[in-house]
Amino acid sequence: MKRFRMLAVCLTVILAFTMLAACGSNNAGTNTNNGQGESQANNKGGDAANAKKKYAIIFKNTGNPYGEKQMEGFKNAVEELGYEAILKAPDQPTAEAQIAMIEELISQKVDVIAIAANDPDALQPALKKAMNQGIKVLSLDSAVNAASRMVHVNQADPERIGRTLIQGVSEMIGEEGEIAILSATSQATNQNTWIEWMKKELEDSKYSKIKLVKVAYGDDLRDKSVSETEALLKSYPNLKGIIAPTTVGIAAAGKVLTDKGLKGKVQLTGLGLPSEMAEYIQSGVCQWMYLWNPIDVGYLSGYAADALVKGTISGKVGDKLTAGKLGEKEVVQDGEGTQIMLGDPFKFDASNIAEWKDVY
Repeated sequence: MKRFRMLAVCLTVILAFTMLAACGSNNAGTNTNNGQGESQANNKGGDAANAKKKYAIIFKNTGNPYGEKQMEGFKNAVEELGYEAILKAPDQPTAEAQIAMIEELISQKVDVIAIAANDPDALQPALKKAMNQGIKVLSLDSAVNAASRMVHVNQADPERIGRTLIQGVSEMIGEEGEIAILSATSQATNQNTWIEWMKKELEDSKYSKIKLVKVAYGDDLRDKSVSETEALLKSYPNLKGIIAPTTVGIAAAGKVLTDKGLKGKVQLTGLGLPSEMAEYIQSGVCQWMYLWNPIDVGYLSGYAADALVKGTISGKVGDKLTAGKLGEKEVVQDGEGTQIMLGDPFKFDASNIAEWKDVY
């Protein structure tokens, strides 16, 4: 009996030690799992903190060489800063298509949306929604209204562009004759602003013998721009000059004038890419035209976007930023809003087109 009692006690002690060991093992396992959980949580937090910021740009439409260069400049700046660039453009130059892209970018929680607008007002609800969710919004090249953005990045002084184009065509046609304008879309903010300044310049008495007969719209589509140029020539047989303040339009007009043998009979100027206009300048179909570097417009926009994200600027007058290779830029007044200007339009003619045609 005594031997049995001793055996029972031994078994009880062994069972107790076994249970304690099991508990210790379970506690150790729980602590290890907690450590892994905290480590995983910390890693996730670190990944979020270290994740690349996403800066998006939306151009007017695809198939536009000017827009492609502008997006290239934006991408260069953003990647130079160490972030991710998202480049978008709809197939057709409509506000509706851009709104869909804005909504998509909002859902992606991008940090910035930079947009070359197809309409100054129609994008407002979507862009305000983006800003309300903490996304920084700026326009470039073609502005949205002041309520839809924090700042606008402008290629050049709109007044200087408009007045310069009239001065140029006036010289070409000997200050006398009918002229027409071949624009992009009828809603394009930048085009309409330049056209208004062209009309203001024409009010000067020295242009009393020049008549603006029509403003046509090629919608920044090559085929439509060709058709609109042909229609202008047919409707106005005495037409002396065409101003195309759009790179797609001026190249299309250059081809039509070349094909129809109208060199010297109908003068052409406007805003064009040197690479696309070199043959027409060298042939004399276009004596000269103007532009700025669209790569720099996009590049400046990339740095402006970053300054907004970092809080270096808020978009108010007097704000300053350092825009990489472009140096220091300042935010200035632009109607009810503000803008950052790249510089004055640059003249391309037979004397310098060869050195620029391979640049952009």
